[in-house]
Amino acid sequence: MKWGCTIKKLPLIIVIALFVSVSLFAQAEITVGFHNFAWGTSMETFKARMGNPVHVEEFSGFQSLIYEKVRMSGFSAYMLAIFSKNGLEGGTYYFDTNNLEELMNCYTAVQNELIAQYGPTPPAPAGRYDKLLREMRTYITAWDLPTGYINLKVNTRSSDPVTLWIASPALTKMLDGS
Repeated sequence: MKWGCTIKKLPLIIVIALFVSVSLFAQAEITVGFHNFAWGTSMETFKARMGNPVHVEEFSGFQSLIYEKVRMSGFSAYMLAIFSKNGLEGGTYYFDTNNLEELMNCYTAVQNELIAQYGPTPPAPAGRYDKLLREMRTYITAWDLPTGYINLKVNTRSSDPVTLWIASPALTKMLDGS
């Protein structure tokens, strides 16, 4: 065994190990929130920065604030912020696009921004009819992170808008029934 060769490679091995550990640490530090607000932000604090909503709804112990013409990733959207007694729990953006090309450009721009922020998502498992159904199904990109759930979707076969749903772990657990 040639120890000289192994010793020469040792700095490279250390650098690779440090890079991997820093990458893993950075992945663990991802914090999900909604519209630059942390989970649990009070409704008063949210409204102080965002202004008054155009509409307020209440359902099942939650209160939703609805805003128009909010900019997200360079596109105009309707924004719904969801609050419980514990503060901000989640929200949704419904992007306002005028045609299929703008719809797909919006989806791609938002998806790229989310990938840059949260990292790549694991590919969905390919089923037997995957190629056949590819043109008929919605496009979905999702992240299930310890600090929140993010789901971006668009259905090119219907008039549904590009929709970005972001939820706190507490809201996600409640909706999942766990």
